[in-house]
Amino acid sequence: MSNEDSDFPRRGRRGGGFRRKPKVCAFCTDKTASIDYKRPDQLRRYLTDRGKIRPRRQTGMCAKHQRVLTIAIKRARHLALLPFTTEHIRGN
Repeated sequence: MSNEDSDFPRRGRRGGGFRRKPKVCAFCTDKTASIDYKRPDQLRRYLTDRGKIRPRRQTGMCAKHQRVLTIAIKRARHLALLPFTTEHIRGN
């Protein structure tokens, strides 16, 4: 018996018509803001609690600014402004 013949909806479909408001890139809306590796407090917002870089679908960044952000985070890590991992993972 195929899915088309059954009375139940197919798996993976979402019910309802709820649409989430699209996320907007914070750096596109605020033209004066720039992504700089020398501001680790700004870059920490885009890291997970384990120190990983958050993906675009979570941050709402456009592709252009996500690439710049990734490079800035990597530079800050290399200069020891940001940690590569958090302390509870390192075991200190």
